[in-house]
Amino acid sequence: MNKQQRTKLIEFQQRAFTEGTVECINDQWVFFDEETEEATLLDVWLHEEIEVFRLNRWRKGILGKDGKVQKGKETIHLKDQDTVRIRKNLVFSLERLLEEVNDDAFYQFITSLNTMDFSIYDCIYCYNQLTFLNDSKQKNGVNFIVFDNGDSICSVHHHFTYFEHTSDRFEFTLSTGKRMVIEKIG
Repeated sequence: MNKQQRTKLIEFQQRAFTEGTVECINDQWVFFDEETEEATLLDVWLHEEIEVFRLNRWRKGILGKDGKVQKGKETIHLKDQDTVRIRKNLVFSLERLLEEVNDDAFYQFITSLNTMDFSIYDCIYCYNQLTFLNDSKQKNGVNFIVFDNGDSICSVHHHFTYFEHTSDRFEFTLSTGKRMVIEKIG
């Protein structure tokens, strides 16, 4: 699995976006989150990627000042009540963990999480022990990750050993009592 395939798997996760509408109020663009109904100044995402729903498709560009979205050489001007979506950021320690695990563990972890109706964007807490072992020849320990998809909670313990043999064991426990264990030994 190459970097592009990893990126695609991350890119198409459920709940990867915050979606809502925009409105110009007192010469300032305000974003209204569809899920929480909270209002936020759109400037929070200035110079970041944003998608605007126009002509029955999402148009991706970089948010500029005054409600302008730059898509290559084209400029999209926001209008009141436009539907927009903004990609959520991953929890930093989870992002690092996903970079550090091998391809098989990466794929097994994400696809198993998805089968239980969780997305990596549902992460609310991640403790990444691997980060503290960068200089060690022998790496072993446990990472702790908690997900909340709005319906239930999922706790994941990632037991790892990286030395002469490689082992990744993911123990998933849902708040409903359902459990699943996957292990990859190499």
